[in-house]
Amino acid sequence: MAQASSARNSREHTKILVEGALCLALSIVLSKLNLFVMPQGGAVDCSLLPVMLFAYRHGVKWGLGAGALSGILRMIFGGYVYNPIQALLDYPLAFACTGLCAIAPKILGFILAFVCHAFFSILSGVLFFAEYAPEGQNVIIYSIVYNLPYLTLKYVISGILALIIWKSIQKILP
Repeated sequence: MAQASSARNSREHTKILVEGALCLALSIVLSKLNLFVMPQGGAVDCSLLPVMLFAYRHGVKWGLGAGALSGILRMIFGGYVYNPIQALLDYPLAFACTGLCAIAPKILGFILAFVCHAFFSILSGVLFFAEYAPEGQNVIIYSIVYNLPYLTLKYVISGILALIIWKSIQKILP
Protein backbone atom coordinates (compact mmCIF):
# COMPACT_ATOMS: atom_id res chain seq x y z
CA MET A 1 0.00 0.00 0.00
CA ALA A 2 2.81 2.40 0.92
CA GLN A 3 4.66 1.48 -2.28
CA ALA A 4 1.62 2.32 -4.41
CA SER A 5 1.31 5.70 -2.73
CA SER A 6 5.03 6.34 -3.15
CA ALA A 7 4.88 5.41 -6.84
CA ARG A 8 1.87 7.70 -7.34
CA ASN A 9 3.71 10.58 -5.62
CA SER A 10 6.79 9.90 -7.72
CA ARG A 11 4.71 10.00 -10.94
CA GLU A 12 3.05 13.25 -9.81
CA HIS A 13 6.40 14.84 -9.03
CA THR A 14 7.74 13.72 -12.40
CA LYS A 15 4.72 15.26 -14.17
CA ILE A 16 5.20 18.52 -12.27
CA LEU A 17 8.92 18.59 -13.08
CA VAL A 18 8.27 17.99 -16.78
CA GLU A 19 5.59 20.68 -16.84
CA GLY A 20 7.97 23.02 -15.02
CA ALA A 21 10.75 22.34 -17.52
CA LEU A 22 8.39 23.12 -20.39
CA CYS A 23 7.31 26.35 -18.68
CA LEU A 24 10.94 27.34 -18.14
CA ALA A 25 11.79 26.65 -21.79
CA LEU A 26 8.82 28.73 -22.92
CA SER A 27 9.81 31.48 -20.50
CA ILE A 28 13.30 31.67 -22.00
CA VAL A 29 11.90 31.76 -25.55
CA LEU A 30 9.47 34.53 -24.57
CA SER A 31 12.31 36.48 -22.91
CA LYS A 32 13.92 36.79 -26.35
CA LEU A 33 10.75 38.34 -27.85
CA ASN A 34 11.08 41.80 -26.38
CA LEU A 35 8.51 44.51 -26.81
CA PHE A 36 10.99 47.07 -25.42
CA VAL A 37 14.56 46.86 -24.09
CA MET A 38 15.95 49.20 -21.43
CA PRO A 39 19.37 50.78 -22.09
CA GLN A 40 21.13 49.35 -18.99
CA GLY A 41 19.26 46.06 -18.87
CA GLY A 42 15.72 44.83 -18.39
CA ALA A 43 13.01 44.40 -20.98
CA VAL A 44 9.27 44.32 -21.45
CA ASP A 45 8.23 40.85 -22.57
CA CYS A 46 5.80 38.06 -21.65
CA SER A 47 8.39 35.75 -20.10
CA LEU A 48 6.76 35.75 -16.67
CA LEU A 49 3.55 34.25 -18.09
CA PRO A 50 4.58 30.55 -18.04
CA VAL A 51 6.00 30.82 -14.51
CA MET A 52 2.82 32.53 -13.28
CA LEU A 53 0.65 29.81 -14.79
CA PHE A 54 2.89 27.10 -13.32
CA ALA A 55 2.69 28.75 -9.88
CA TYR A 56 -1.11 29.08 -10.11
CA ARG A 57 -1.35 25.41 -11.03
CA HIS A 58 1.12 23.93 -8.51
CA GLY A 59 1.40 26.46 -5.71
CA VAL A 60 3.92 28.82 -4.18
CA LYS A 61 6.65 26.27 -3.39
CA TRP A 62 6.86 25.02 -6.96
CA GLY A 63 6.36 28.56 -8.31
CA LEU A 64 9.26 29.96 -6.27
CA GLY A 65 11.52 27.18 -7.52
CA ALA A 66 10.47 27.68 -11.15
CA GLY A 67 10.91 31.43 -10.83
CA ALA A 68 14.40 31.06 -9.34
CA LEU A 69 15.39 28.61 -12.08
CA SER A 70 13.96 31.01 -14.66
CA GLY A 71 16.24 33.72 -13.29
CA ILE A 72 19.27 31.45 -13.34
CA LEU A 73 18.54 30.45 -16.95
CA ARG A 74 18.12 34.11 -17.92
CA MET A 75 21.49 34.84 -16.36
CA ILE A 76 23.09 31.95 -18.27
CA PHE A 77 21.45 32.89 -21.59
CA GLY A 78 22.48 36.51 -21.76
CA GLY A 79 22.30 38.05 -18.33
CA TYR A 80 24.65 40.76 -17.15
CA VAL A 81 26.72 39.85 -14.10
CA TYR A 82 28.69 42.61 -12.48
CA ASN A 83 29.03 41.08 -9.03
CA PRO A 84 27.91 37.78 -7.44
CA ILE A 85 25.51 39.59 -5.07
CA GLN A 86 24.09 41.63 -7.97
CA ALA A 87 23.61 38.39 -9.93
CA LEU A 88 21.74 36.87 -6.98
CA LEU A 89 19.49 39.93 -6.58
CA ASP A 90 18.75 40.45 -10.29
CA TYR A 91 18.21 36.85 -11.31
CA PRO A 92 17.24 34.03 -8.91
CA LEU A 93 15.82 36.21 -6.12
CA ALA A 94 13.96 38.68 -8.34
CA PHE A 95 12.51 36.03 -10.64
CA ALA A 96 11.65 33.66 -7.78
CA CYS A 97 9.23 36.36 -6.67
CA THR A 98 7.07 35.55 -9.70
CA GLY A 99 6.06 32.35 -7.88
CA LEU A 100 4.51 34.46 -5.11
CA CYS A 101 1.59 35.21 -7.41
CA ALA A 102 0.07 31.92 -6.17
CA ILE A 103 0.25 32.88 -2.48
CA ALA A 104 -3.05 34.76 -2.37
CA PRO A 105 -6.10 35.42 -4.55
CA LYS A 106 -4.89 36.19 -8.05
CA ILE A 107 -4.73 40.04 -7.94
CA LEU A 108 -3.28 40.23 -4.41
CA GLY A 109 -0.70 37.53 -5.17
CA PHE A 110 0.16 39.25 -8.44
CA ILE A 111 0.76 42.55 -6.59
CA LEU A 112 2.90 40.81 -3.96
CA ALA A 113 5.00 39.14 -6.68
CA PHE A 114 5.47 42.47 -8.47
CA VAL A 115 6.43 44.39 -5.30
CA CYS A 116 8.97 41.75 -4.23
CA HIS A 117 10.49 41.53 -7.72
CA ALA A 118 10.69 45.33 -7.89
CA PHE A 119 12.34 45.43 -4.45
CA PHE A 120 15.20 43.16 -5.55
CA SER A 121 15.67 45.00 -8.85
CA ILE A 122 15.66 48.41 -7.18
CA LEU A 123 18.04 47.20 -4.46
CA SER A 124 20.43 45.90 -7.10
CA GLY A 125 20.25 49.24 -8.90
CA VAL A 126 21.02 51.15 -5.72
CA LEU A 127 23.90 48.90 -4.67
CA PHE A 128 25.56 48.18 -8.00
CA PHE A 129 24.46 50.64 -10.68
CA ALA A 130 24.57 54.02 -8.92
CA GLU A 131 27.08 55.34 -11.47
CA TYR A 132 24.30 55.49 -14.07
CA ALA A 133 22.28 57.97 -12.00
CA PRO A 134 22.57 61.53 -13.29
CA GLU A 135 24.85 63.71 -11.21
CA GLY A 136 23.04 65.07 -8.18
CA GLN A 137 20.09 62.66 -8.46
CA ASN A 138 19.29 60.42 -5.51
CA VAL A 139 20.30 56.89 -6.51
CA ILE A 140 17.22 55.35 -4.87
CA ILE A 141 14.92 57.62 -6.90
CA TYR A 142 16.93 56.85 -10.03
CA SER A 143 16.66 53.10 -9.47
CA ILE A 144 12.91 53.34 -8.82
CA VAL A 145 12.35 55.50 -11.92
CA TYR A 146 14.47 53.15 -14.03
CA ASN A 147 13.01 49.83 -12.84
CA LEU A 148 9.33 50.45 -12.09
CA PRO A 149 8.05 51.40 -15.57
CA TYR A 150 9.36 48.35 -17.41
CA LEU A 151 8.66 45.94 -14.52
CA THR A 152 5.12 47.31 -14.27
CA LEU A 153 4.50 46.73 -17.99
CA LYS A 154 6.12 43.28 -17.83
CA TYR A 155 3.92 42.23 -14.88
CA VAL A 156 0.73 43.79 -16.20
CA ILE A 157 1.06 42.19 -19.63
CA SER A 158 2.08 38.78 -18.26
CA GLY A 159 -0.47 38.97 -15.43
CA ILE A 160 -3.43 39.83 -17.65
CA LEU A 161 -2.52 37.06 -20.08
CA ALA A 162 -2.03 34.62 -17.18
CA LEU A 163 -5.46 35.40 -15.72
CA ILE A 164 -7.13 35.01 -19.11
CA ILE A 165 -5.33 31.76 -19.91
CA TRP A 166 -5.78 30.45 -16.35
CA LYS A 167 -9.56 30.49 -16.74
CA SER A 168 -9.27 28.27 -19.81
CA ILE A 169 -6.71 25.98 -18.20
CA GLN A 170 -8.97 25.40 -15.21
CA LYS A 171 -11.69 24.11 -17.53
CA ILE A 172 -9.52 21.53 -19.30
CA LEU A 173 -6.90 20.38 -16.77
CA PRO A 174 -7.50 18.49 -13.54
